[in-house]
Amino acid sequence: MTHTARLALVGDRSPHVRSHTRIPVLLDALRERDGLDLDAYWIPTEEAAADAAADTALAAFDAIWLLPGSPYRSEDGALAAIRAARERHVPFLGTCAGFQHVLLEYARAVCGLESAAHAERAPGAPADDAVVVPLACSLVGHEGPVTLAPGSRAERLIGAERSVERYHCEYGASPGHVDLLAAHGLRFTGTGPDGEMRVVELPDHPFFLATLFQPELAGDGSRPHPLVRGLASAAVAHARGAMPDPKP
Repeated sequence: MTHTARLALVGDRSPHVRSHTRIPVLLDALRERDGLDLDAYWIPTEEAAADAAADTALAAFDAIWLLPGSPYRSEDGALAAIRAARERHVPFLGTCAGFQHVLLEYARAVCGLESAAHAERAPGAPADDAVVVPLACSLVGHEGPVTLAPGSRAERLIGAERSVERYHCEYGASPGHVDLLAAHGLRFTGTGPDGEMRVVELPDHPFFLATLFQPELAGDGSRPHPLVRGLASAAVAHARGAMPDPKP
């Protein structure tokens, strides 16, 4: 029996954002190559924020993908999508700005740092509050190696402890907040050449993964990146009520 999974694509859709234009290609490839049928709905961040029950509405999907395109028109909407996935155990992938906002949401909602800020939106935020900060070197249009923690979800999906990935970003995790986030359960499982944080996961969640790199830009889209396939597989499993237990 075929199960069509409902996928929420959260972000402010634009023909000028390459990752957004790649989505239809990926959906076709997932269906034709992998037999993973996803019924995708674009949800602008403003719409997510405007709905007083946004977390409940988003939780009705089989997976949520928080896509690049920051600054989002509504930071609150982006954070609502993350919270819905995190609290309701909905499969989740965040890429680029999605990664950045996972750090922000977790710092505020789980770590208790209510003043946590993203430097792109709040450039004057004190260092103690700036959870997302400018990168030492911009990664716009760059590729770079990522080392993955053995046994992590990202490593299992990619099938190797090292990968070369594509970026289009200028902000990343503040080194001064990594220990705080990790102490409250967020696991950093991928690093750049100098130990910069590139991948985070929630081990006790069925599927919760965020990357600073953009797996949707791998190749020409005809062979979806393993992390994208992983989200699609988790969505289909969620649709048929067969999500696997979380693994450490």
